[in-house]
Amino acid sequence: MPPLLNRTAGARIDTFAEIFLLSNVLPNPNVAVDAVYRSDWGRIVATLIRQFGDFELAEDAAQDAFTAAVDQWRTDGIPESPCAWIIQTAKHKAIDRLRRQTRLQEKLEADPDFSSEPIVEAPNLDGLGEIPDDRLRLIFTCCHPALSLEAQVALTLRTLGGLQTDEIARAFLVPTATMAQRLVRAKRKIRDAGIPFRVPDTSEMSARLDAVLIAIYLIFTEGYAPTRGEPLVRADLCGEAIRLGRLLRTLLAPKPPAEATALVALMLLHDSRREARLDDEGNLVVLEEQDRTLWNRSQINEALPLVQEALAGEPGPFALEAAIAAEHCKAARPEDTNWPQIVRLYDLLAEIMPSPIVSLNRAVAVAMAHGPQAALELIDELSAAGELDEYHLLHAARADMLRRLGSNDAAAESYQTALELVTNDSERRFLERRLREVRSLPQ
Repeated sequence: MPPLLNRTAGARIDTFAEIFLLSNVLPNPNVAVDAVYRSDWGRIVATLIRQFGDFELAEDAAQDAFTAAVDQWRTDGIPESPCAWIIQTAKHKAIDRLRRQTRLQEKLEADPDFSSEPIVEAPNLDGLGEIPDDRLRLIFTCCHPALSLEAQVALTLRTLGGLQTDEIARAFLVPTATMAQRLVRAKRKIRDAGIPFRVPDTSEMSARLDAVLIAIYLIFTEGYAPTRGEPLVRADLCGEAIRLGRLLRTLLAPKPPAEATALVALMLLHDSRREARLDDEGNLVVLEEQDRTLWNRSQINEALPLVQEALAGEPGPFALEAAIAAEHCKAARPEDTNWPQIVRLYDLLAEIMPSPIVSLNRAVAVAMAHGPQAALELIDELSAAGELDEYHLLHAARADMLRRLGSNDAAAESYQTALELVTNDSERRFLERRLREVRSLPQ
């Protein structure tokens, strides 16, 4: 199961909108607005927070700017740099909001350079220099130890990744309403406690590192398996997460923590299979059916030594997940996969990070190592516990085991349940195809 971009050489192209503009295939301003939102929301909000030092003001101003773009770009045409247009417009919107709230004068009196200088406390990075990236700075800002770990990660996903509340809820396996309440409480705590938007000193980074790594990982996960919509893979989010992971590891040199190294390796290994995950019609291709010649060998070759580095000493969760991914990528053919070793790695992972998702992934590995009947018993235990009732992959995995055992009626029922829960279009088509297959077989 997938985990909880490389730029081409030459000129740097920063947004989907710019790509479309260069190819002259973007006549619809709504498409342009959506493209900028998807690829640059985090950059825009991070810039505004650095400028104004106010979480909610930055988000609200960004939303106002995107709303203005829909109307103005239709009249005036799409600007040469859509992202820069949004940022500049959002800054004006933010200042307008401050004026309306009678707070601008107070800020100007306190800081005459307010309109041109960012309101962010300067960090002490003990020789490393300031984090050279607004988005990574924002991750550390959101991951303040005054918030719970879950709130830190959720807030980062909302602010930096631009994920909607239901997408974040999916990552945490909680109802959307529950996640909405948690986000509201986190924002209120930041406001009421006066938590500053600042880059932590080097001595403070370790207290925030776990949340930062998890946030980057979940941004990648949303790119690798988007919650909803047509694409199976959002290369922009995958690439951004990999870039942030590499940057974080560089900043923590010369001895980056093993889990930071493992996270980069894990993302590279999963992303290396991107081109093989869809066929020419955009349909999902499962791991055992993928054309492995399409896998990105340079990413795999970069990642495998990082896996070994991360496994030195006592491995953490990311190191074990990276080791599992490495076993898949080392196998030239599906039948060469060392499934018993993968089961053993899941056993270790379950010891240090027990969760129903880990148990479900382990059950799939058990199916490959010891047969579908053993896996079905494990999946039924998970199903009885009820924690994954709304998780479509539980029902899809159960359906697959039943299909392999020849229980086609029961398999069809589980596929139908999975279809009622899935929200990604590519996954939906795959499940529909499987459902048609089992319904056509003898019962």
